[in-house]
Amino acid sequence: MKPSTNSRTGQSDAEPSQTRTPGHASTRLKRPVEPAAPSVTTISDLEPLDLEGLRLVWTHHYGPPPKLRSPDLLRLILAWRLQADATGGLDRQTRRRLAQSGPVQPEGMQLGTGAILTRTWQGQSIQVVVEPDGFRHDGRLYPSLSAVATAVTGSRWNGPRFFGLRKAS
Repeated sequence: MKPSTNSRTGQSDAEPSQTRTPGHASTRLKRPVEPAAPSVTTISDLEPLDLEGLRLVWTHHYGPPPKLRSPDLLRLILAWRLQADATGGLDRQTRRRLAQSGPVQPEGMQLGTGAILTRTWQGQSIQVVVEPDGFRHDGRLYPSLSAVATAVTGSRWNGPRFFGLRKAS
């Protein structure tokens, strides 16, 4: 979005301008006006907004937006937050059950300690051993299968998919 230019001064609206107030010797800086957040009264109002529009709505309601680059993901999170604000969010029993459930285990831990995952990649046999604290490959312990797959390939991979625990979508 290109900043507009003030027709009277010829100055860009994005730059602070100096103005003199009659009768005052001091100079005061004008800050550019932030664009107004789009009016959102229903969740469906989020659908046509682009990433910047969604960020403006988030900023208006919750402060600095999360550092996401996906408008779809930001739209989903924003819709949930707006809905939770309107309806009170999760009920007490659900919040209690979530608090008691503990941390989520990385996918693959359910195979049990000592399980060995094998994958051939670029002619090389990759073996990973499931341990209580993570996944061991080439003598190094990784927190997740995705971390192992990334280390092996040099690019980001979904670890469970890389090791054949999940079908490609």
